[in-house]
Amino acid sequence: DGRLDVAGAQELAQHLVSPAGGNDGLVLYGTTGEAPTLSDEENEVIVREVRDAVGPTVKLIAGVGSNDTAHSIEQAQRAQKAGADGSLVVAPYYNRPPQSGLVAHVHAVADAAELPVMLYDIPVRSGIAFETETLLRLAEHPRIIAVKDAKSDIAASSEVIAKTDLAFYSGDDINLLPLLAVGGVGVVSVCAHVAGPAIASLIAAYDEGRFGDALALHQRLLPVFRGTFRTQGTILTKAALNILGLPAGPVRLPLVDATPEQIAVLRDDYAAGGVTLPA
Repeated sequence: DGRLDVAGAQELAQHLVSPAGGNDGLVLYGTTGEAPTLSDEENEVIVREVRDAVGPTVKLIAGVGSNDTAHSIEQAQRAQKAGADGSLVVAPYYNRPPQSGLVAHVHAVADAAELPVMLYDIPVRSGIAFETETLLRLAEHPRIIAVKDAKSDIAASSEVIAKTDLAFYSGDDINLLPLLAVGGVGVVSVCAHVAGPAIASLIAAYDEGRFGDALALHQRLLPVFRGTFRTQGTILTKAALNILGLPAGPVRLPLVDATPEQIAVLRDDYAAGGVTLPA
């Protein structure tokens, strides 16, 4: 009915970090977590209750970014008190500040809470990118330690990786292997809600120097990477989780749930990628 399902969030979190889920950390109320339609109180509940469900060792990153610096600061402070290990800070959307404003915004959030910061560089959603020089400058801050890179500019990412200690995580599943090849370390994944073990195996193969195996997994998973985003990633991810009997629930407006036709295509995409959704 659109209300927050706390028990469902706990169950899903436990699954995602289990061997069957394949993930070693969780981002809470990011894009796929429908952050724009969650209240501050709901965000705090999610951190606190998921922390209780998964225990103290699983890393939890809270999506605290917004286009209002004061609000982002409050969100980061609340997330820290609720038990988050880090914060995800997206470039402010709609008001699209200049690069100097990006630096001031992220510094203010990083200074306001004792949480390590992962920058979220996704200009297709925010309308503004973190430029290379901006990332180099932000890397000097002791709490800014990572980037969720959804800019799809491997050349720019490669330069920042070479010049800083920022840990780069692909923000696009399909770009995971290319980013690993230039020094990335992992992925903040949408598709790992369903294909987590295979994606973890891809990363492990690359890290162990089994590049042919990593390429084979990348190519096998291409239909999953593409199919999840045929309409909108959250919509189809929730559809897949619901088919699997996991407590994803419906989406909140302005998103709308997947149609039977979209679900039929999703089944075919996932099957082509080695992921079978039950009938």
